[in-house]
Amino acid sequence: MIELEENIRLLEKQKNKLKQIKESIKIDSLKIELQELEKKSLENNFWDDLKKSNEIFSRIKILQKKINYFESLNSDLNNLIEMNKLLNQENDEELLKELLSQTDKLEKSINNLEIQTLFSGKYDGNNAIITMHPGAGGTESQDWVEMLYRMYNKWAFSNGFTVKELDYLDGDEAGIKSVTFLVSGENAYGFLKGEMGVHRLVRISPFDSGGRRHTSFASVEVLPEISDDVEIEINQDDLRIDTYRASGAGGQHINKTDSAVRITHLPTNIVVSCQSERSQMMNKETAMKMLKSKLLDLKEKENKATISELKGIQKDIAWGSQIRSYIFCPYTLVKDHRTNYEVGNVEAVMNGELNDFMKEYLKMIIKK
Repeated sequence: MIELEENIRLLEKQKNKLKQIKESIKIDSLKIELQELEKKSLENNFWDDLKKSNEIFSRIKILQKKINYFESLNSDLNNLIEMNKLLNQENDEELLKELLSQTDKLEKSINNLEIQTLFSGKYDGNNAIITMHPGAGGTESQDWVEMLYRMYNKWAFSNGFTVKELDYLDGDEAGIKSVTFLVSGENAYGFLKGEMGVHRLVRISPFDSGGRRHTSFASVEVLPEISDDVEIEINQDDLRIDTYRASGAGGQHINKTDSAVRITHLPTNIVVSCQSERSQMMNKETAMKMLKSKLLDLKEKENKATISELKGIQKDIAWGSQIRSYIFCPYTLVKDHRTNYEVGNVEAVMNGELNDFMKEYLKMIIKK
């Protein structure tokens, strides 16, 4: 059968890819390290240094997860190869459908693992905070932000991440004026950091009665959520804290008290807002985390020793320097202008198929 011949070629390709991943992540070395740490955890004086013992236990969990995930994929791959051979001898339509479905699922999982081998950043393992704003163009650009928000939600769901909306402002007629959300899960920032920049849309506008083609822009900011053990000194006198009444998307979650919080860091003019939590205190805590992430990012970009040295940030966005274009008309194409990676299936991308774009970006920055 042609389907089985194509499928076995795909499985062999995945087998070679998994072999390369094994060499890249040094799975045998990880197993040796795990054995040594497990031996240490059984020593009589292991708990004498609580901080060190907790660090060892954290490392053990990470190693176990990596090793188990790799071995699970390897086992699934071998089982599918055997199933493919079996179906060459027996004609079973239901089993064939299951084989093709499981092969597709395995390919995505191996692709996901391959991306993880490219992580090299300090905060790649952290959660990600994403903020999006429309460019000039009113309703058209605000609708584009809503489309991107849906795209990232789809990507997160299909890759096992969770999304929590932190701040949301409805568009004037449609779409979104601004949105901030948290993507939680292992390596969320590592996956998403390459999405930071200006995204360009070309399509026939549904808001133009003349059916003309429009170009819209939206900015996507991606920052790692900073854990509590990272210290960022913030002078309370540098903060202006405002409260206001929260309202969610489409009028949902309307709060009758001023529980939403907006914090302005006066020296840099950085503004963060949160309205997702149930109390003003919780919103303030979340907003402070967001502020720390922005300040740390700015501090590292400007290579400053302390937060107090920061002079402010540029508010102008260079809309001509888009990182990616999404073209719906006169042809369909999504192209990343940094890596030159492109696909013709724009609908698939808008439904969250972003992993190949992420992989190409990570490969590019490693080469640099």
